[in-house]
Amino acid sequence: MPKKKPFVLRIDPEVLAAIEKWAADEFRSTNGQLEWIINKALKEAGRVKKDNQ
Repeated sequence: MPKKKPFVLRIDPEVLAAIEKWAADEFRSTNGQLEWIINKALKEAGRVKKDNQ
């Protein structure tokens, strides 16, 4: 598994609260939920291979 690179993210508090709730509903961490959202968006936009996770 490739090493993950940390970075700072500035996000609207209401958006973060919605992501935190979504993550809790799906038994994921907030960080895991953000990774899932980003990966899904990248795949849908054709920016990464669909089987690449």
